[in-house]
Amino acid sequence: HGRGDKLVMSFHGVPERTLHQGDPYHCESHKTARLLAERLKLGKEQYLVTFQSRFGKAKWLEPYTEPSLIAMAQAGTRRVDVVCPGFTSDCLETLEEIKQEAREAFLHAGGQQFEYIDCLNDSAPWITALSDIAQRHMQGWPTGREDDAELNARAQHAKAAGAPL
Repeated sequence: HGRGDKLVMSFHGVPERTLHQGDPYHCESHKTARLLAERLKLGKEQYLVTFQSRFGKAKWLEPYTEPSLIAMAQAGTRRVDVVCPGFTSDCLETLEEIKQEAREAFLHAGGQQFEYIDCLNDSAPWITALSDIAQRHMQGWPTGREDDAELNARAQHAKAAGAPL
């Protein structure tokens, strides 16, 4: 559908206190967005990082996705593309919260077009990449299926050591 006026990269939110306690998630989200924007050849003014899925009384990472989309529409942004790069597959938080509720809020506030970019889901290249990543990070851990005799021997050893089986 071509490019929108702005690409909104919405990451799952967490309480702001996690950032102050040293959790790198906020920085990693921004780095992911920056690297993605570089790959897409987008300037800083062409994309926005936001955070979704907040609840409770605590302050969560900002800017919040839906209020940001409303403000953009009210300021004259006609078309946005929204992607959730922190999610590997679509779920209620991407499909309902973003693709439906955030879309409705943007359009109701005066936006003209809202394009949701699906998560990677079960695309073959993603599943292959995920498998490669998992296997690389599990080096030293057995990744093949053990035979029944080996599993039984391990269970007996654990039981002999006092494990409740």
